[in-house]
Amino acid sequence: MKIQEFCDMAAFGDIMKNWADATGLACVAVGADGEYISDSYNFTEFCMKCTRGTEEGRKRCEKNDREGKGIYHCHAGLMDFAIDLVIDGKKYGQVIGGQILPENPDEDKFRQVAKEIGADPDRYIDALHKVNVRSEKEIRASANLLGEVLNNFINAQYYSMRTHRDMEKLTTGITKTQALVKDIIKCTAELQNLQKHQRIVAINASIEAARVGQAGRGFAVVAEEVQKLSESSSESNKKIENIVNEIKDTVAGLTDLDKDDE
Repeated sequence: MKIQEFCDMAAFGDIMKNWADATGLACVAVGADGEYISDSYNFTEFCMKCTRGTEEGRKRCEKNDREGKGIYHCHAGLMDFAIDLVIDGKKYGQVIGGQILPENPDEDKFRQVAKEIGADPDRYIDALHKVNVRSEKEIRASANLLGEVLNNFINAQYYSMRTHRDMEKLTTGITKTQALVKDIIKCTAELQNLQKHQRIVAINASIEAARVGQAGRGFAVVAEEVQKLSESSSESNKKIENIVNEIKDTVAGLTDLDKDDE
């Protein structure tokens, strides 16, 4: 199951946008498959064009993307983060971002990075001056806050979806059970009618038995009729047994509503 299958993605995006506007940090969300599931916010020219715009810079950034966990310093000297989105211990995606300076930059160091990755040093430094600066403490607090808020949000959305689904399943089960109970009542009524006929036939059989000397054939017919009624009663009893078993299965399903999550 994917986040976008149970989550209000418009509200999800609003949380990220408001956070990005408030902190000045970049952010974007990806699913468990690594595909983007939200818009990107505050992505910088320095990272996306100047650094990732060169072959070597892209390789270094992709290595950081694969290996970076939590809140970390990237190869270029900025701070990034990658925080898992988790429900019941299962990872459903990540919120990643940062692209921010933890202190005022040392231009000489960044010019050296530009040379190493094959970027134009002057353009690199010009883009660097557009990157926001926050203390490392502020960056860590902001990133952790976004992770907590998004995790709380997707968990609330997930359990709301599950509750709604389980209620639908419960309602369906109750309706089916009610129908089965009606069938039981109907079969019970049929059985009672058969039993009444059997009693009448039994009385007639007794009368014929008293007169067996003259009406042996009639007694045989009556006995055969009793047998048929007995067989019909057995069939009705079997129907009741099957219905009761089906009710048991339905009730078992109602007590096991949380096994269809995947």
